[in-house]
Amino acid sequence: MNSKNKPAMTTHERQHVGDVKLLPCSVCDQPGPSEAHEIKQGLWFTSIALCASCHRGDRQGIHGEKITWRIMKMEEIDALNITIKRLVYGR
Repeated sequence: MNSKNKPAMTTHERQHVGDVKLLPCSVCDQPGPSEAHEIKQGLWFTSIALCASCHRGDRQGIHGEKITWRIMKMEEIDALNITIKRLVYGR
């Protein structure tokens, strides 16, 4: 999704985000397709593969109460590590 607060994605960013979205969720391992969560808005190469629940869920998600994140003892950097590992070495 584009925002007026950040520039449009480059071709390489769009390809990277597309690859991230094909991965399973980096928190709960739900099979993809996933959503891409930016750790910092506009920094697309730090996108994390998240299912809708772990991303936008009111109670479970990173934008909610983060219950699943706490249960799994994860922070964004942990999920980014899993996302990068899966992109480089396979799903």
